Amino acid sequence: METEKLLSATLDIGEEMLISGAEVGRVEDSMRRMLSAYALQRVDVFTITSSIVVTVTDAEGKTLTQTRRIRGYSTDLDRLHALNGLSRRICEKKPPLSEMKSALAEILQNRPYPVLVQALAFAVIAGSFTLFFGGSAPEAAASALIGLLLKFVVLLMQKTGVNQVFANVVHSFFVSLLAFLCTAAGFGAQPDSIIIGNIMLLIPGIGMTNAIRDIISGDIIAGILRFCEAVVIALAIAAGYSIAALLCGRLLP
Repeated sequence: METEKLLSATLDIGEEMLISGAEVGRVEDSMRRMLSAYALQRVDVFTITSSIVVTVTDAEGKTLTQTRRIRGYSTDLDRLHALNGLSRRICEKKPPLSEMKSALAEILQNRPYPVLVQALAFAVIAGSFTLFFGGSAPEAAASALIGLLLKFVVLLMQKTGVNQVFANVVHSFFVSLLAFLCTAAGFGAQPDSIIIGNIMLLIPGIGMTNAIRDIISGDIIAGILRFCEAVVIALAIAAGYSIAALLCGRLLP
């Protein structure tokens, strides 16, 4: 098996793991184990949230380096679980390169839940959080409807390809604007419960958790980067709400 092609195929798997929400330590360890299974003399893997760099030395003493730039990622635990299983099979059975690529392609072909199911999940989560934070039944109903619409706004922003910070400003503004309008129309006394129910859908909780895990694991740089990114996203959410409040605050008594 050619070392260059093996390195490229392993990077494909590591890249998809990072995109799917894996912590940096898991990506580095999985790639190191997969490459070491093919009797390479040395494997060095460096990963942060936006880049993967791998350098290997083969049995002939030849050193190769490849890099991947990660421009965006999301959380897909089903795909991450499948990729973890694939990495374990590679370490155990050492399959040929063609089998590695076909197995990865099969994993990537698995589609997520239908959009309607995802939208209904957004609605249930938003309505439930509104009730949890003391909202009334009409406010929960309004929050659920906004959550349903929010999913389609998220998909629309993903198709435009804008960066995550600006997208979260738009998402927060959309949620807050509709919450103010619903309150003005008589669905609840205050927009706070409606807004917070939907804001919970946008808060980067997993990103913050992974940041803490990375720091505890010793990946200080990656952990700090994730933490800073989570803080910036939180500020973007606050900015979207502030814009909506300035524009629509007069609608409320």
